[in-house]
Amino acid sequence: MGQPVRDYLLTLCVTAAVTYLLTGPVRKFAIAVGAMPAIRARDVHREPTPRLGGIAMFGGLCAGLIVAAHLYNLDSVFHLSSEPRALLSGAALIWLIGVLDDKFEIDALIKLGGQMIAAAVMVIQGLTILWLPIPGIGTVALTQWQGTLLTVALVVVTINAVNFVDGLDGLAAGMVCIASAAFFLYTYRLWYGHMIEAAAPATLFTAILMGMCLGFLPHNMHPARIFMGDSGSMLIGLVLAAGAISVTGQVDPDAMKLFAGSEREATHAMLPVFIPLLLPLTIIAIPAADLVLAIVRRTWKGQSPFAADRGHLHHRLLEIGHSHSRAVLIMYFWSALIAFGAVGYSVHSTSLWIALVIVGLSAVGLVLLLMPRFTPRAPRWAERFVPPRYRRWDQRGKSSEAAHDAQQEPRERQMGQDEHGPREPERVVVGVSGVNGATAIGPRSRSSKSRKADSARR
Repeated sequence: MGQPVRDYLLTLCVTAAVTYLLTGPVRKFAIAVGAMPAIRARDVHREPTPRLGGIAMFGGLCAGLIVAAHLYNLDSVFHLSSEPRALLSGAALIWLIGVLDDKFEIDALIKLGGQMIAAAVMVIQGLTILWLPIPGIGTVALTQWQGTLLTVALVVVTINAVNFVDGLDGLAAGMVCIASAAFFLYTYRLWYGHMIEAAAPATLFTAILMGMCLGFLPHNMHPARIFMGDSGSMLIGLVLAAGAISVTGQVDPDAMKLFAGSEREATHAMLPVFIPLLLPLTIIAIPAADLVLAIVRRTWKGQSPFAADRGHLHHRLLEIGHSHSRAVLIMYFWSALIAFGAVGYSVHSTSLWIALVIVGLSAVGLVLLLMPRFTPRAPRWAERFVPPRYRRWDQRGKSSEAAHDAQQEPRERQMGQDEHGPREPERVVVGVSGVNGATAIGPRSRSSKSRKADSARR
């Protein structure tokens, strides 16, 4: 496992580095062109934040493919398969549609049509589902139209599932990164563990996808300095779907030679192996469930399935009392549990401890959901290394470090008063620089009464 793993790690690191370095200039470009819409009713952030983060992610994708094409253990993927070229073509198209939507807010039906066209472009270049292993029946060959329709449907569902879950800082990128890590372990096992060449492109796609998400996350964690927008969410959704399509329907059950007997018996016995392959719903179970619930909820209310609302899973976590960061971490937990649980079950389906671990972790997740107001505290020796919300609080309601800093402030600033009476509330001026760099809090304008009080003290 030595040399191929190093090549994948190099590809992942280059992709992450390029994405990370491009995100800063892209953020400035988004601010310059005005790609930061006003706050909407369903948004949870408090100030307009630039979008177009997908530009940096697409740059990371291109860099990862270029590097992989020049590595000894990965160049065969480009020589023996047209799937990397198909992925790049479909990704470029869906990325362009996303960029236009981030800037001009194009219609939802136009985006849907663009998603279908991007999927069709990949199908034309060979990235399609050829057959499906059906338990109890065997391998079922699909006609060209059946394979095309199933591939397009899978791409559209995955793209919109990732797009729907992109509602909190760092949520979509983190969940897709977790899903990619689980899927990488599975496809790598198929390629190098069972020498199945058909799993090689999917292994490369998932490694690059991890790099794209890891490079963007430092800029997107709460409070986010930039959003990936539709140009990013649709892009990583398409890459995730391409990885699943690349390996789904192209792995012959007899090629693994794990079971004797007929093809039907082999396929039935290998049901756990094909759990992560039949559809990527086990890998993106949380986004897919959110997508289904959103469609049912909006249709029940007589609204369009594409109408935006605040009924997503992450919105509900905020409503029951979870903080922004805790809601994101809970979604990470459940995504990792489902994705790695499915992969673990596909490898050791007869092991009882796999099921026990999944049940135990599910219980832990349920406890976390029922304790929204519990805030962990770090020990005093580690207070300098954690955010203020995780520090201990003294009797006056301030952290130990904050209490020390507060003693150095003037008394009238602590009490909000001066010798002329209570101060008026400070007004906030909105500018173009600050916390998130868009229209964040800028210089504060003090009242004339406060200015006179200061001049009198001087």
